[in-house]
Amino acid sequence: MYSLICQHTDVGGQTRKISKFSANADSQLSHFHNGLEDKEHSKVREWLERNKCAQEVLLFVVMLGTCMLIGDGILTPAISVLSAIGGIRAEVPSISQNVVVWVSAVVLVVLFCCQSYGTNKVAFLFSPIMATWLLTTPMVGMYNIIIHYPTVFKAFSPAFIYRFFQKNGKQGWHMLGGIVLCITGCEAMFADLGHFNRLSIQLAFSFLVYPSVLLTYAGQTAYLINHPENYLEGFFKMVPEPVFWPMFVVATLAAIVASQGLITATFSVIKQSVALDYFPPVKIVHTSEYSEGQVYSPEVNYGLMVLCLAVVFGFRSATTIGNAFGVAVVCVMIITTCLMAIVMLVIWNTNWLFVSVFFTVFIFVEGCYFSVVITKIPQGGWLPFIISILFTLIMTSWNYGRRKKFEYEMKNKLSKKTLGELLSRIGDHRVPGVCFFYTDIFHGIPPIVKHYVQNVRTLHQVIIFTTVRHIPIKTVLAAERFLVGRIGFTGVYHCVARYGYMDLLSSETTYFLDQVTQCLTKHIGSALDFSDNPDEVGQEDERAREIQMIVNAKAAGAVYVLGRSEFKVDNNTSYLDRIVAGIFYPFLNSICRSPVSSLHIPPANFLELGMYYDLL
Repeated sequence: MYSLICQHTDVGGQTRKISKFSANADSQLSHFHNGLEDKEHSKVREWLERNKCAQEVLLFVVMLGTCMLIGDGILTPAISVLSAIGGIRAEVPSISQNVVVWVSAVVLVVLFCCQSYGTNKVAFLFSPIMATWLLTTPMVGMYNIIIHYPTVFKAFSPAFIYRFFQKNGKQGWHMLGGIVLCITGCEAMFADLGHFNRLSIQLAFSFLVYPSVLLTYAGQTAYLINHPENYLEGFFKMVPEPVFWPMFVVATLAAIVASQGLITATFSVIKQSVALDYFPPVKIVHTSEYSEGQVYSPEVNYGLMVLCLAVVFGFRSATTIGNAFGVAVVCVMIITTCLMAIVMLVIWNTNWLFVSVFFTVFIFVEGCYFSVVITKIPQGGWLPFIISILFTLIMTSWNYGRRKKFEYEMKNKLSKKTLGELLSRIGDHRVPGVCFFYTDIFHGIPPIVKHYVQNVRTLHQVIIFTTVRHIPIKTVLAAERFLVGRIGFTGVYHCVARYGYMDLLSSETTYFLDQVTQCLTKHIGSALDFSDNPDEVGQEDERAREIQMIVNAKAAGAVYVLGRSEFKVDNNTSYLDRIVAGIFYPFLNSICRSPVSSLHIPPANFLELGMYYDLL
């Protein structure tokens, strides 16, 4: 939702703001679809765009929610699998908890190792299991309702809410903490949109999942009314003896499926965070050519696996993990409700009265649960806060460093006059070939060019300042991929390379070089430059010479230059800059995925140039 807000408003302080020209060019792509009609801006949107303090608060809340969701992705597989495997002790009490923990760990390792095959293949394997689960558990529930308490459905009456709290008072409020796990999973339903359309999710949830869950819980309630001593293992105790082992197998496999949903959600939210420059780069693999949301990240996957195993071996009890899990889930729900209300007001221009009713109802229910689960912090509820603090520190440090880098480059970018002086100083002593300077600046010349000339003492015959953009569509047609233009001087050009989520960004072959130079020669030949007036272009013979120069430079080969910036901090630098820009950001930058691997640049043609950025 924050990504949606940033996409359609001037909110977010993104380090890579695009120009109006680039935005219009994106909207003209063959496969581009915005999905939102232009509407009159609401007063809330105008206030949010003006108020920088509100934007910072919004960003912090979003980061906290994101980190809570990551914590949810760690805790869900742990509690789901550990609870399911632990059910075997209901039938065989002699099995020790150590065996349950180790078996759970093995199942989790297998689950995480299967993620690389993609959600489609995993779903193909697990879909029959989930269908079996949703059909068999309500049957068990109906059996217990008939046998133990046929009138249990009267519990659906809202009157019993009042009677419950009237009878139990404060103790009834504490009991809410025992049922909070019944609503978990809803916070990750957004991940399903990466795999299915909205209507299919609504139909499946309303007519299959929800009725099945209600009948299962009703059956469990009916059993516990007559057997309250079995409340710790209510589900497996209510299963009839003849079908216990088949139901145990189905329950274990269904728990794995439940874990899959949160793992996928974590992949999705980290992918969005990387795109917005709020998380260090990680490898993102799109496992489906039909859906953008089906992604896989090996670094994130195995990081989750290690943390998940640490939780299982550290807590060893589903009850304690449940306390931590409840805190994470409710926090995610509250933050989601707040962001949803903002989207309704700012993006959708929904009537404020409807938004008020929506927000009041949901925040009241979630607030009641939050007031209970917050008391569980000493019993394990502290874990999601520790995870959130850790990941929030990573995200804020990375975003702070990226913003400082972008601000320095924008402040110190070279003017055309300065570039002209550098070119005149070099004269005709230009190196044959093409040089791609990668930069985040869409318009302008990065300061590292001056640093390059001062150290190398020359420039290539053809210089192309290249910016790579990832567009939220499946693919960008080859004919529409590149936006090119001249930057005031012969041999100096700018290129915006646009890629969809299924496009392969590769410079390992000459394809990238061939396509860019082809676009440049076509552009010069037609004199259609988006940065210059076509009337100022020289005569046809001058164009021919420029085209021939590009062809010769292409034949001589290409070099790809990336800048590696380091912040210069000393005692005169602010304390915040010394800690974040001087310690945390350089550490993250040193261990994160290199841009070379992301861009697939051949090592033989790669040149990395270091430069100090003075923060004073």
